[in-house]
Amino acid sequence: MEIVVTLVIGLVAGWLGSVIFKGSGLGLIGNIIVGIVGSFVGSWLLGKLGVSLGDGWIGAILTGAVGAIVILFLLNLIFKKR
Repeated sequence: MEIVVTLVIGLVAGWLGSVIFKGSGLGLIGNIIVGIVGSFVGSWLLGKLGVSLGDGWIGAILTGAVGAIVILFLLNLIFKKR
């Protein structure tokens, strides 16, 4: 059951990050991957800054979205369309 919850949170966080960042769409699998990796990045980054966005599903989604935005920003810098 935990894997399903992780995938759902990753999907929502990746989708939310792509909507906020206004980057190119990565599709369903891309959003899940960016959201899951973004959760780790967001957790690490916000932990270093001493910021907590709350507990539970909402906090996990917001933290993942922050990480997803950072990842999408870096991907956009690296693979900038010319």
